[in-house]
Parts: sequence; structure tokens; C-alpha cells
Amino acid sequence: MSGTAAADPEPAAGAAKRTTWKLTPARWLVAAIAGALALAAVSAFADPTKPRVAEPPVTVEIQARPIFAFEPRDASRRRFGQLEFRGGLELASPYKEFGGISSIRMAADGARFLALSDQGRWLRGRIVYDGAQPKGIADAEMAAVLGADGKPLAARRWYDTESLAWDGGTVYVGIERVHQIVRFDYGRHGLAARGQPIAVPPAFKLLPSNKSIEGLVFVPKGMPLAGTLIAFAESALDADGNHQAFLIGGSSPGTFAIKRTDDFDISDATLLPQGDLLILERRYSLLRGVAMRIRRIPLGAVKPGALVDGREVIFADMGSQIDNMEGIDVHRTARGETVLTLISDDNFSSIQRTVLLQFTLMTETTSR
Repeated sequence: MSGTAAADPEPAAGAAKRTTWKLTPARWLVAAIAGALALAAVSAFADPTKPRVAEPPVTVEIQARPIFAFEPRDASRRRFGQLEFRGGLELASPYKEFGGISSIRMAADGARFLALSDQGRWLRGRIVYDGAQPKGIADAEMAAVLGADGKPLAARRWYDTESLAWDGGTVYVGIERVHQIVRFDYGRHGLAARGQPIAVPPAFKLLPSNKSIEGLVFVPKGMPLAGTLIAFAESALDADGNHQAFLIGGSSPGTFAIKRTDDFDISDATLLPQGDLLILERRYSLLRGVAMRIRRIPLGAVKPGALVDGREVIFADMGSQIDNMEGIDVHRTARGETVLTLISDDNFSSIQRTVLLQFTLMTETTSR
């Protein structure tokens, strides 16, 4: 599901806790180093390759600590680039499988969501609000992502599930390392849906193991490239040093490129209701620390062979309440506001966090 949700994730059950840590510059630096290493390896917190049998969804308690200021140094500041901060949550849970959130898709009501762990597990639930401020998570549950045989995908080493797209009742999941995309009939079967691999471009097999598909967007009817599944590579670069991206299905399949700048890698993408792509990017550097960026790219510029770029919507570094930001989606409020929801992947590390952030997009002018 991109920003134009044609169907909603199903509701779930629960609410809960894990130990959190305070934001300090020193710990941010440690987190930056640890995060960079963790991105290249499977977490030791759990063994996703260990064969398992499918289990029913588990009710998960999630404790949510509100984040009232995106920039703690200036708690009164609300505007950041083209976005206005609405609020956020720092999430924790005693459930050992909680964490590693790599993608999120919001229901049209702006409350219910479906998210994906990079160790092959679904997370769904409901954001509770106090006005426009996220207050907590309710009705949360997790379950293993299943393959066509009804067994967890992780049992066949298809565990690095990094991206999520929505087309009505159909959900697509991108799997890094094995370079696959799997389709689920979520509308009919919910978390018990079994995945069927779809045909992917031959070039997928040439992608680097841990730098391949990080973002998926399905283009709905009424937009350029309608019916196309767009896949974005994290940092698999073409001969000119730009990000590779793929147009799968639709009327104009092929490849295109996204201009790479300032050492940022792509971590997710979504589609605005009016038809622009939002590309979420992150950067790890021992010298510059952690940073995130969102760029806005007109969908009309995307076509086979194109090199596209877009203006910066927001930039944030360690002075803001970010972590390893990996998921982004949009929804519209009853008042017509376009709201961005971002979530981070804590890599199952005690020095990183799962943070959920929400912003209002302040300009609705189509990118040029």
C-alpha cells in the first residue's frame, strides 16, 4: 500500500515494554557505528535461518513513550524543511521477536498499520492518538511471514524482508539477499496469507547481497505507470554511481536510475496521493554520524532509461530524534492533511531504538 490505500490492514490485539535508553551525543555515535555493522549482518539476537513451523499470530504488548520534540535542543521548533512535526513514539516490547522494523503501510484511517520485520515477521496494530499526537500502540500482534508451503519464509533462508507494497488486498514483500518479491493475498487471509514469488527482472540476480531491494511502491489506477510495481535498490549502483530502480509489470517495464548524492542510501519509498514519490534515505558515517533525508520525485519523470532527482523535503541528523529510519508511508486526515509516518529499524540492538515519527507535509504543490 502506497499513500493511496485501496484497502485497510486488518485490526489486531494487545499493548507493552522493553528497556529504553536516553538520547545523548555519545550514545548516538556508538549507535551509528553499531548500526553500520549491523546492517551488513544478520542479528545475533535471533537465528532467522533456524527452521520453524508456522504459529498463529501472537498478541504483543508494546510500550510507547511519546516524543514531543523532534529537535530536543529547541523543543518549540515544529517546522523542518517542508514538514511540520506532529509527534512521535519510542516503542519497546518484551516480546523477543519485536524490532528490526523495515517497512510500514498505513490504513486510510491513519490509525491501523501493517509493518514488516527484516527477520521475516509481520507486525500489525493501531496507533492511538491524543488529538494529532501519537499516544500509544494498541491491538498489536506479530506472526511469521509464510511461504507458499505454509512454513515461515525464514525457514528457507528468505528472512531479510525489507520492503512492503500494497495493491488493494494484495501485499508485495521484497526480500534482500535472495533478491525476490513475494505476493500475498492479505485481503482474504490476513497474517495467515501464503506468499507466491513473482517474476522479477534478470538484473535482480546481479544485485549485491546486502544492498538490493529496500523499497517497493505499487502505482494505482489513475496515475502515470498505473499497475506498475516499482522496486528501489538500497545502494546497488549503476555505472554512473546512481541508484538502480526497476519498473515491474505495467505498460512500461524496465529500469531507471535515481541520482545518488552525499553518500545517502535508499531505505524505503511511498507515493503521495497526488502522484509524487517520496524516497526515504539514510546515511551512516563515522565522521558525520547518522542522518536521514526524504526526497520528492515526480512520478511523471519516471520511465525506462530515465535518471531522476528530486528536491529535499527534510534533512535530519543526530541532533534530532532519529535512528536507523527504514520505513515511510502517507495517509490523509479527515481535514485533508497529508501525514507522513516514519519508523526505524533498531537492528535488535540495545543501543538503538524503534521510533515512530509523524509529520504533516506543508506543501501540496507537485514537484517540478
